[in-house]
Amino acid sequence: MMNKKINQKKISVIEYYSLTNLNLLISNKPINRYSNNNQIFNKTEELEKLKKQINEIKNCDLKASSKNVVFGDGNPDSKIMLIGEGPGAQEDIKGVPFVGAAGQLLDKMLKAINLDRSVVYISNVVNFRPPNNRKPTDGEIKKYYPFLKKHIEIINPKILVLLGATALNAIIGKENSISKIRGSWINKSIGNSNLDIITTFHPAFLIRKPDQKKFAWNDLKLLKKKIDKLNII
Repeated sequence: MMNKKINQKKISVIEYYSLTNLNLLISNKPINRYSNNNQIFNKTEELEKLKKQINEIKNCDLKASSKNVVFGDGNPDSKIMLIGEGPGAQEDIKGVPFVGAAGQLLDKMLKAINLDRSVVYISNVVNFRPPNNRKPTDGEIKKYYPFLKKHIEIINPKILVLLGATALNAIIGKENSISKIRGSWINKSIGNSNLDIITTFHPAFLIRKPDQKKFAWNDLKLLKKKIDKLNII
């Protein structure tokens, strides 16, 4: 009778180890008790969700006068994110940021420090074209800022490049001007993202004021130096 009880106990122990995965029990590796496949972050899905939210925005004069939402371009896994002002005519037609004359200059600026759109990510403060390419109003910037903040959090870059005064004012604040702040780095947290931020002139401004390109070139060299230091390309 006693032997029968012992044998039954052995069988129960074997069944227990089988059910709980013996390999895990005897492994030296720690068990991750907090993994949950339903909570895995999917960047592509999050970006599509954000784009849909922007496209469904209500009571927006910018959207009412635009053909397309202009969301982002480049590599969403990049650690370098560039933010401009807003779409122009060509961007509105194609639904892609920086594809007009300013975009062509931006591509040349990136190429000068061995970058291109395959290794950076590009977006704007507002995602619909302001009529006649005017600057977005303070109210429009405020309305779109939650989307911009979420966009930055999803991309989660290490370096943020602000192109022009509108991007500077949206991210850093109106108390700063490009002439005072360009050429220097600012560290700032946006949501869960900790960012090294540099501001330079918008390519559209450089087309109008080509004599300022020398200052933009200095900013680009600082950007390249930071990229090399962080070893993110």
